[in-house]
Amino acid sequence: MPDLDKPHLHQLTVGETFTNLGTRPGGLSPEEAQQRLSRYGPNVLKEPSHYSLIRGFLHQFTHFLAILLWIAAALAFTAEFMKPGEGMATLGWAIVGVIVINAVFAFFQEYKAERAVHALHRLLPARAWVLRSNQPHDVPRSEIVPGDVLVIEEGEQIPADARLIEAAEMRVDISSLTGESQPKRRTAEPVADGHLLDIPNLVFAGTPVLSGRGRAVVFATGMQTEFGKIARLSTSVETDLSPLQKEITKLTRIVAMISLAMGASFFAIGLWTGLGFWISTIFGIGIIAANVPEGLLPTVTLALALGSQRMAKRHALIKQLTSVETLGCTTVICTDKTGTLTENRMRVARFYVDHLEVEVQESCLVIAGRVTSAIEAEEYAPLFDAIIHCHNAKRVRRTDGRLTVTGDPTEVALVEFAQDHGLLHHEPLPRMGELPFDADRKRMSTLHWRESRLVAFVKGAPESLLPLCNQMLHQAARSPMSQEDRQRIMAQSRTFAHQAYRVLAVAMRDIEQGVEKLDIDHVEQNLTFLGLVAMMDPPRQEVPEAIARCRQAGVRAIMITGDHPLTALAIARQIGLAPKESRTEPVGYCPVLEGRQIETMSEEALRRLLTPTRPGEPEPVFARMAPRHKMRVVSVLKDMGEVVAVTGDGVNDAPAIKKADIGIAMGIAGTDVAKETADMILLDDNFATIVNAIEEGRAVYANIRKFSTYVLASNVPEVVPYLAYGLFGIPLALTVPQILAVDLGTDMVPALALGAEKPDAGIMAIPPRPRTERMMNLPLLLRAYVFLGLIEAGIAMAAFFLLLLTQGWTWGIPLDWSDPLYKQATAATFAAIVVAQVANVFACRSDRVSLSQLGWFTNPLILWGIATELVVLAFIIYAPWGNDIFGTSPLPGWIFGPLALGALVLLFAEESRKIIVNRLKNSRASGVAQQTGKS
Repeated sequence: MPDLDKPHLHQLTVGETFTNLGTRPGGLSPEEAQQRLSRYGPNVLKEPSHYSLIRGFLHQFTHFLAILLWIAAALAFTAEFMKPGEGMATLGWAIVGVIVINAVFAFFQEYKAERAVHALHRLLPARAWVLRSNQPHDVPRSEIVPGDVLVIEEGEQIPADARLIEAAEMRVDISSLTGESQPKRRTAEPVADGHLLDIPNLVFAGTPVLSGRGRAVVFATGMQTEFGKIARLSTSVETDLSPLQKEITKLTRIVAMISLAMGASFFAIGLWTGLGFWISTIFGIGIIAANVPEGLLPTVTLALALGSQRMAKRHALIKQLTSVETLGCTTVICTDKTGTLTENRMRVARFYVDHLEVEVQESCLVIAGRVTSAIEAEEYAPLFDAIIHCHNAKRVRRTDGRLTVTGDPTEVALVEFAQDHGLLHHEPLPRMGELPFDADRKRMSTLHWRESRLVAFVKGAPESLLPLCNQMLHQAARSPMSQEDRQRIMAQSRTFAHQAYRVLAVAMRDIEQGVEKLDIDHVEQNLTFLGLVAMMDPPRQEVPEAIARCRQAGVRAIMITGDHPLTALAIARQIGLAPKESRTEPVGYCPVLEGRQIETMSEEALRRLLTPTRPGEPEPVFARMAPRHKMRVVSVLKDMGEVVAVTGDGVNDAPAIKKADIGIAMGIAGTDVAKETADMILLDDNFATIVNAIEEGRAVYANIRKFSTYVLASNVPEVVPYLAYGLFGIPLALTVPQILAVDLGTDMVPALALGAEKPDAGIMAIPPRPRTERMMNLPLLLRAYVFLGLIEAGIAMAAFFLLLLTQGWTWGIPLDWSDPLYKQATAATFAAIVVAQVANVFACRSDRVSLSQLGWFTNPLILWGIATELVVLAFIIYAPWGNDIFGTSPLPGWIFGPLALGALVLLFAEESRKIIVNRLKNSRASGVAQQTGKS
């Protein structure tokens, strides 16, 4: 059996590798493979516990507010059973309806299967070729075992972690594991040491082979592979409640305790004052029903759904509703580089020809300030000829008819440059031969037939190719290359490399007649240097502006990538995450740390690193980060009290995405793993969409506070009649069904209209709210309950007595609940609350901005909400069914005059309050400014 615990397989020779893993060049025998399958298990990822639809649905019925509503419904049904005919059954069924509707809606909106590991399965090949008893066999991936010899071809995906024993021009894409965009060359030779994922003689499960072929001996399968370790990290992360969920939980518990305490107290008061058991029970249940904002939870759910729909229109797909609000309080975005900040495709960015730097733009070249097209730049024709011919990329026509380029990303970039700049219109020169790239030479050559003679085009690493050149192009003519020329070219190459460009040198040679052999030694000499080509995976155009908006909004952006430190820093500088390079270190300095440094750093040191010491201080850039390093950074930030969003597109991002308060995946370039783990998916892969989503998230939070004020204000005129009834013997001015008609009927649509308010101007010019800030803070509760609520209660009670007194009722005359006059009076109370709420919906659009500035008609949904509210009011007051269900009687038309006057009083009082508050705020700000000026 192989010694799988023995380290450093990469340091062993091929023969030693076979010995260490207990296998042979011809592979295992079928019997040995079966034994190892029994010992090590199948090459599959461990299945996670399946998401239960039934459990997920039932959860919607068992959260705290739902339990409170269940208790209220049970009490109502009990009261109806003990004393039928009091309308308590209607109340009970209405409350059950609220619970069911909200549960169904929330379930369908928030349902997401935990399929991250299932998505990992789709990244792994279903079958693979292995050698068994020296014969190739096509076996299921699950049957591959340690010691199997894999047969690897171009275009396949590696089925298990393995040590190469043969490799011919092999390049693999490991960006899904590391986040590094460059394809990696693989060889079979032993190496001394290095970062695990960078060791050139190791290949890893789930990574595609871009080119070449080889053979490898498997040393890890299933959950022991690097893929498996990431899967284990992803499934072991436990997600916390979102800030909104925590807020709603706190709010419902507070409301529940107040409601139950008041209900129990007034039940006792009712018994003490001689109301009798059943009247006291109805009294207590009424207090509970009046205090519990039954409509708040479905309104919050619907408002979040509306917010998620608005985000979808801006290319952000929300998978979990509470993530909408979480975005609004995000304080840190930990962003991947490749495919998130950059385009995830190499592009030609610069040339260096004849000691001049040439900038490549979308459709032209900029040479020493002169703008020209590539076709017109005749002096660069030899360089462009070499670019067009010296590659193995392929142009393939897709099913939609468009041409796409496939192959090595570096060569794809060269061909796409030629394609975009109109250089591929001519028939290419016939290829007569090729000297393939190898790791020792670090270059490749192609031979072509042109005008009755052979020409060789060569490209490769500058340090490898320049010593072979004895000429260079100077003013479109060949001239001898001096030592000074070599030094200037190498200096420019180093400058490009320092700027994180990938640099290729390009040369050519006319092959004279009589050359004995067309091999490396005879072809790659006496070359004419044509120029340097600098390529980069460039930043997305809109990212710098998005980073600036983040900074303005007080949101920190931190790059965490698996790429090279120089590349990470160069991109950070280009997009504004790090200051431009400067000789003065305090100006240009930006800390760049690698994963191995994070590994050895103490918790306190990492915390200090992540804590800004002054405003505007550059954030650290993290490079060469493994998944566990990324998770550690996210964990520390969360422990510091930050609300963390993590973006990414690769498998390596999945654990940190799941750990974050909100995980964000790329919709186009993102892997299935990242998408399934994330809370939000960027449909356009645009980092700028995150900023738009944060703006929407802040708007949703502000809107929840607006309609919470609106909903809570109506609770006061619902409670006051019961207090007056219990404490002072005043006839009960409002029945329990009428309370529910307000909470679940007339209030719902206007509250939703408030939830659809557009973001306030300047909402992205303020820092994120602190995590400690309560959604229902003291100023909001005072405004809702003490100010707006008491005004509404005064209007409601005034309407009740106004109707009674005008109909001949005098104090002391008992009112039976079946009396038409009593029903008409309670209908007046109900109508007063609804009309007051019409004014209140305008008042709640802002707690500071005057309605005259906001405009009456800038939110059409409010007008529709008011219309719906009045239609429901008319049904309850004037329709026979409405009279029977809610215990009302038709009202005389004149009563609506005083009700409208009361609504105007509420609006006038709220506008006056805003003027006073704004004056006090401006006066305080002026005083602070004067004090600052004096100091």
